[in-house]
Amino acid sequence: QVQLVESGGGLVQAGGSLRLSCAASGSIFSINVMGWYRQAPGKQRELVATITSGGRTNYADSVKGRSTISRDNGKKMVYLQMNSLKPEDTAVYYCNADIKYYGSSNTYTYWGQGTQVTVSS
Repeated sequence: QVQLVESGGGLVQAGGSLRLSCAASGSIFSINVMGWYRQAPGKQRELVATITSGGRTNYADSVKGRSTISRDNGKKMVYLQMNSLKPEDTAVYYCNADIKYYGSSNTYTYWGQGTQVTVSS
C-alpha cells in the first residue's frame, strides 16, 4: 500500500552533479525520517544521508560537503543533490522512509527499488 519510487540516477562524469528524487505514495499518515542509502558492487549497503520531518540532517563523512538532502513534506518527497561526484560514488542509491500508514499504530521502514548512479573518471 505504500511505495517509494526513486528517479534521477544516471551516468555522469567525475566532477559533475546529479539530483535524486524519491516520492512516497499510498495511505500515508505520517513520515518520520527519510533517507538515502547506497550499495556498490560487492559492498554492503551504507548510509548516505538522512533527514527528519523537522529538517534535521545527517550525512556520511564520504559525502559531507558535497551532498545536500532535502524534503518536501507536503509532496511526500525527499531529494539528494550530489555535487563534485567521484567514481567511488558509483552505486545503486536507495530511498528509505519510516512511515506510519492510516489505520496503523506502528511505524514501518520502507525502501525504494533503487536507482543506478554511475560516475565515470
